Amino acid sequence: MSEAADWNTKVIAEFRANEGKVGGAFEGAPLLLVHHRGRKTGREHVSPMMYLPHDAEPDIVYVFASKAGAPTDPDWYRNLTAAGEGTVERGTATYRVTVRELTGAERDRVYAEQARLYPGFAEYERQTAGIRTIPVLELRSAV
Repeated sequence: MSEAADWNTKVIAEFRANEGKVGGAFEGAPLLLVHHRGRKTGREHVSPMMYLPHDAEPDIVYVFASKAGAPTDPDWYRNLTAAGEGTVERGTATYRVTVRELTGAERDRVYAEQARLYPGFAEYERQTAGIRTIPVLELRSAV
């Protein structure tokens, strides 16, 4: 198992054991688990990630394909956008979501808010400047 996969496995176990709360790097941050199917393999994957709740719609959250400032997009981003849907675990709730990629000013506004709340995201954006724009996805409850 790769170091990243091992780290994810530990975060997922802690999330599930503590009703969606974890310590370490994610302590106090809003975290959810996103279930997505591999585009090529069809295998289900689960990825922990921070999210930003919509300011007025409780059924909408935003996630950020930052990959910690890496020059390439994460696989989960490509899987979710290809499928247009997925499942999330948020706290103790599990539900289906539809996926929409934000663009332009809407994307920039949401990303700027995440970077204001969590400065690491501003650093990720600096690291990817001129290489890629970090995608922002809207996950809307499909229930």
